[in-house]
Amino acid sequence: MGKFVIKTTKSGISFVLKAGNGEIICRSEVYNSAAACDKGIASVKKNAPVAAVENQTVEGFAKEKHPKFEVFLDKRGEYRFRLKATNGEIIAASEGYKALPGCLNGIESVRKNAVDSEIVKLEPEAE
Repeated sequence: MGKFVIKTTKSGISFVLKAGNGEIICRSEVYNSAAACDKGIASVKKNAPVAAVENQTVEGFAKEKHPKFEVFLDKRGEYRFRLKATNGEIIAASEGYKALPGCLNGIESVRKNAVDSEIVKLEPEAE
C-alpha cells in the first residue's frame, strides 16, 4: 500500500504520494497551510480514481472533462502527467518518464494508491 508523506519546509507544506515500493509517484504544489495541504490530499483521493486520461502527446488528442490526468512531453522530451481536479486546478504532478508506457503506469499507480494510502507527517526541517 502507498502513502502520502507530508513535509514542512521553510517555503510551506507539500506532499508526495509514494507507492508501496517507496517510489514517489507524484507530488503536490507547496501550500501555505496544513489545512490546504490536507484538502489537496483529499482532492487527489477523490479525483484520481475517476479521472480520464488526456494524452496531449498524440496529434489531434481528444479534450477530456475535469477531473483528468494530462499526459504531456516536457522540455527535456520526457513524459509527465498532472492530475487536475474538477475545477481545473493542478493537484499533483509526476516526475519525468523516458517512455509513455511508464508514464501511463504511473497514472495507474496513483489511481490504485491514492484511495487507501495512509498519511504520514514528517518532522519539519531544522532551520
